[in-house]
Amino acid sequence: MTTQVTIEGRRYEANLNQPHTLAITLSPSGPRAWYVPPARIEPARNEHFTGSVAEGGAVNFRDVHFNPHGHGTHTESVAHIRRDMLPTIADTIQQYWFRARLGSIAPDIYNGPELPHLKTGDSVIMPHQVALLLEGPEYDAIIIRTLPNDPAKLSRNYSDTNPPYFHPDALVAMREAGLLHLLTDLPSVDRESDGGLLLGHRAWWGDTPEAYTGRTITEMIFVPDHLEDGLYLLNLQVLPWENDAAPSNPVVYRLK
Repeated sequence: MTTQVTIEGRRYEANLNQPHTLAITLSPSGPRAWYVPPARIEPARNEHFTGSVAEGGAVNFRDVHFNPHGHGTHTESVAHIRRDMLPTIADTIQQYWFRARLGSIAPDIYNGPELPHLKTGDSVIMPHQVALLLEGPEYDAIIIRTLPNDPAKLSRNYSDTNPPYFHPDALVAMREAGLLHLLTDLPSVDRESDGGLLLGHRAWWGDTPEAYTGRTITEMIFVPDHLEDGLYLLNLQVLPWENDAAPSNPVVYRLK
């Protein structure tokens, strides 16, 4: 099934029979971060029934215990850093199709001033690296695949490993370029331990409703190697939860 879409006067073609999910399957063996234990998926058990066919139950009826930020692919709204926890992710996602650019970046080794959120020797995505992806046709979302693209991203425990992160100025540049959605395979746009500053998140969302309304961050995706850098049609599927974040399934289609 091939469809044609027109975005701001430009006509594109996408094959809807060739979707590519960027989500990592939620499972006990999946990736995790922020010191959470592995996700648990287990039969519900109470005085009325056991939710396991293997244990004699009529159906499989299982409880899922996980944290949306700590276990796999998730999308978050500005409520992640606001005292009032608003707007929720359900209120933020009102549109689901976007023109997106996929770009691959090998983080630099930071050697600038030593700051709580930037440490010498850390792997950091720098503003000049992001600037290269902001050139060319306009788009709504940016998908950043970090290099090397290690398959261990599908199961890694990121806790206490100081993974790569974004320089806050890189996030300012993307916001000022008009991007609404950032997708990354990292567990956070900020340094794992930054004293609670979260300057990257704050740089991305800004501090006014005009800046943060409708803007999201999706973390812990996985971009397969066979997907080439370039333009895609993004379908950002997010569970409508009354929370600052929810599990998500970003699906992309190559745009021609």
